[in-house]
Amino acid sequence: MKVIDLIRGSKSTAFSFEILPPLKGNSIQKVYNVIDKLKEFDPKYINITSHHSEYIYKTLPDGSFQKINIRKRPGSVAIASAIQNKYGITAVPHIICKGFTKDETEYALIDLNFLGVYDLLLLRGDVKTLEAGQNTNLYHEHATDLQQQVNNFNNGIAVDGSVFDANETSFSYGMACYPEKHEEAPNMESDIYYLKEKVKNGADYLVTQMFFDNEKYYSFVDRCRAEGITVPIIPGIKPIVFKNQLTVLPKIFRSDIPEPFATELRKCKTDEEAKAVGVEWCIQQCKDLIAHNVPSLHFYTMMASDSVYKVAKEIY
Repeated sequence: MKVIDLIRGSKSTAFSFEILPPLKGNSIQKVYNVIDKLKEFDPKYINITSHHSEYIYKTLPDGSFQKINIRKRPGSVAIASAIQNKYGITAVPHIICKGFTKDETEYALIDLNFLGVYDLLLLRGDVKTLEAGQNTNLYHEHATDLQQQVNNFNNGIAVDGSVFDANETSFSYGMACYPEKHEEAPNMESDIYYLKEKVKNGADYLVTQMFFDNEKYYSFVDRCRAEGITVPIIPGIKPIVFKNQLTVLPKIFRSDIPEPFATELRKCKTDEEAKAVGVEWCIQQCKDLIAHNVPSLHFYTMMASDSVYKVAKEIY
């Protein structure tokens, strides 16, 4: 069943969460441990992040350096299939632009089709500086370009323009949105313009970047509705678990932390104290969102699965 149908068919606010593939060489059991912890809350779907390759420098015996291109967290496609087979829960792998060529994206779509995984989250992904001289025409620049490739694939058009028999089951997908504006957008009007393009071209739903101020989410949704965007806009939620996230998260994700929350975090002497404050804020934040009839809550679990469990225990 499509994610959009799972959301709309839920009798109450739906629950879902995002996981990371294990680091290269680590067991998938770490993924299963998170799912086993959270499955009691009836997740409608589970997202699996995707991570592009990056360059590292390896010291050779003679003291020189060798530049090596590696992916630290491979396996998103395989993990999506494993989750669906083991738990019977819809898996939603992330498909990203940065660090993946158009051909690699097509191969992923072919594999996912063979594996029976038909729900995707399409994202630009973290900015990756391409090597000097690398052919940028091999890569999509924006999530909307990636969206067009998926739409073409659904219609039986390969990335090289050749035609094939379209799959019996088309891919459906969600895309990202930013209640506090994408960092590269010149203004919110421009950001919403491109959001409308995403929906017009086939996005079934939208998932927000993490936020901590519900009023900014409500204002954003109101602006989207006024512009004719009618698809579900799913709040992306993350409990703060470390003291330094008071300054780190706003810097990385451009998400403001309301002053009452920041005041309590500044009082914390340890990460454990900050974690407890983060859980309490998140519980109240989620209760307020549910009271405003949001269709679903989507939790980012990276380094926060214990906190997500405590929050979900209080609200589901």
